[in-house]
Amino acid sequence: MRRLVILIVALVAALALSPALPAAAAPGTPVIFVHGYTGSASNWTTAMSVFRAGGYSSSQLFAYEYNSYGNNITNAQGLASYVSQVRSRTGAAQVDIVNHSMGGLVSLWYLKQLGGAQYVRHLASIAGANHGTTYAGACLIYVTCQQMYPGSSFINTLSAGDETPGSTRYGTWYSPCDGIIIPYTSTVLSGATNNYVACQTHIGYLTDTGTLTQIRSFLAT
Repeated sequence: MRRLVILIVALVAALALSPALPAAAAPGTPVIFVHGYTGSASNWTTAMSVFRAGGYSSSQLFAYEYNSYGNNITNAQGLASYVSQVRSRTGAAQVDIVNHSMGGLVSLWYLKQLGGAQYVRHLASIAGANHGTTYAGACLIYVTCQQMYPGSSFINTLSAGDETPGSTRYGTWYSPCDGIIIPYTSTVLSGATNNYVACQTHIGYLTDTGTLTQIRSFLAT
């Protein structure tokens, strides 16, 4: 009996001296979601739920809204201002950006043409119109759609030189079932981690918790 007591005391002492396992750290980089053509902040309801489930607080999640029918250069300038506001509000040196569809053009113009790469840690492009889409031919009365059409001066400017500049980590998600980004490989960026999705529709991505969880994990790298 005495021997058993001694063993128990020794075990308790050993546990007391063992270093405690650190608690899982909450994500520290704020995330800005950038919607696509005719979209809004409401597009990101599911994504924000997925991110909160992964440890993000609501105060780390932001949605930038812009004029889908205006000019994507102006929209990118607005994103630049929005990033500055988020950095000031949160005290973060950098942000992560998650975009969808035409939001890819807005985001890339900010990073490549407005010097935004230094302020963006990760860029995740979901079905981004990164090299344009012929589907934009249906709305060419709007400047944004003219800019989104393959071969436009806007697209040619974005595609010139390094497609993934700076120390930002770039990731894309693209699928042959997209139906809106035509060709669907338009989303792929040279130098990015390009993730092929077997079959997902353009709008379906916005509620695809599997893909959104992958993107959350990508931002954690």
